Amino acid sequence: MSILGLDLGTSSVRGLVLDGDLQPVPGALARRKMELTVDDDGTGTLDARGYLACLLECLDELSEQGWLHEIEVVAVSAQWHSVLPLGIDGHPLGPVLTWMDTRAESPADLTGPADADAYHQRTGTWWHRCYWSVRLPWLRAHCGSPVAGFTGLVEYALSQLLDEAPMSVSQASGTGLLDLRTLDWDPEACALAGVTGDTLPELAPAYWRGRLRPAYARRWPGLARAQWAPPTGDGAASNVGSGCIDHTRAAVTVGTSSAVRLLQRMPAHAPLAPLPPKLWRYRVDHDHVVTGAAYSAGGNLFAWADRELRLPQGPALEAALSRLGPEGRRPVSVAFGGDRPPGGRRAGAGELGGLSFHTTAVQLLAGLMYGVCDQVVDDLAALESTVSAPVEVVLGGGAMAASPWWRAAFAEVLAPRQVWFGRHPEIGATGAALVACGRIADAVALTDIGQTDDHSPAGRA
Repeated sequence: MSILGLDLGTSSVRGLVLDGDLQPVPGALARRKMELTVDDDGTGTLDARGYLACLLECLDELSEQGWLHEIEVVAVSAQWHSVLPLGIDGHPLGPVLTWMDTRAESPADLTGPADADAYHQRTGTWWHRCYWSVRLPWLRAHCGSPVAGFTGLVEYALSQLLDEAPMSVSQASGTGLLDLRTLDWDPEACALAGVTGDTLPELAPAYWRGRLRPAYARRWPGLARAQWAPPTGDGAASNVGSGCIDHTRAAVTVGTSSAVRLLQRMPAHAPLAPLPPKLWRYRVDHDHVVTGAAYSAGGNLFAWADRELRLPQGPALEAALSRLGPEGRRPVSVAFGGDRPPGGRRAGAGELGGLSFHTTAVQLLAGLMYGVCDQVVDDLAALESTVSAPVEVVLGGGAMAASPWWRAAFAEVLAPRQVWFGRHPEIGATGAALVACGRIADAVALTDIGQTDDHSPAGRA
């Protein structure tokens, strides 16, 4: 059996083929980088049509190279929180708001949920600009054309490819409008968003499978008989792909952004465990949830520093970081992109402190990288409070793979916990495939987890 894994993220679109053991087939990878429109006013958008075009290019490339041979299942790791306004013809009315966009403001005539804690426990979210409860009214007011409906970016792309493309419960939970227990749209959240359940995307039932439209089945014959599984939110997919599938292991993932998450079994319609005030909770599927915190700062900070600070490259940079002493780093606020919920800081709130004429670019970078580590600590403790025990941590994501020094910095900050490094290069697509195949329990055996590097950074200021 062959599986096509699609990783439909914010910074890239990737397609890769997995074998029957859910291991990536060497060479069977197509990737397109996405260019976000980002501005100091909080804009963080993508072009929906351009995104779809990149997905089609990836599938064309895999097909032309002969990799799409008798694919049985297509599994999708999908970005959470995006929203796209649609016109009466079903076409996009503007760009896609991604998680990076911080412009939305709650309507002045609304005061939020009647019981904020009950709302948080039901939906796993807050009345916050990241979620559709605030974004939909803002989009209607700023769209410039009458809005007939809303959808997510991944749902828009799949609706063009498949005979039908309902929204998975995992993706719906990322909107902030889903009741996590009943798996239906939450009436109060919908009222805040100014919509009714029947005007929102249809929700995919358990075990739903989709198929390609005839024109695309002819374009990619190897996918003609493939069953498309409901998309899994990228954070949830990364947890599974990292082997963090129960209460003993938390995943700390650093890609463009970063997050800390714990996966637990909480079947639909069963009572939900209490949710700490500062953490969110989303659905993995009908039987599992993932609880955690996410941050706008991650590998994007390294990318900014690499672009602006004239840093050494490759091994020379790692060596320079390792030479820093206890006074090496500088205090920072890593809120360059603002806060993810429940925080309220907008884009442009980053700060660099303690600068002198002797401050080096490497010292600034070290401060930024430690800042990303530090933001995880309190939220990881809150996660541990839900299971009343310390947890192990598995580091993953492209930024972690790129820097042994950064991995060691995390191990230092998170001590005395055992910190591991997930070496698997495609945790999102692999995790989505495990969910799609009903093999979440096999994740630990399939992941490549090892110890973090033996060396550790110099003492901290």
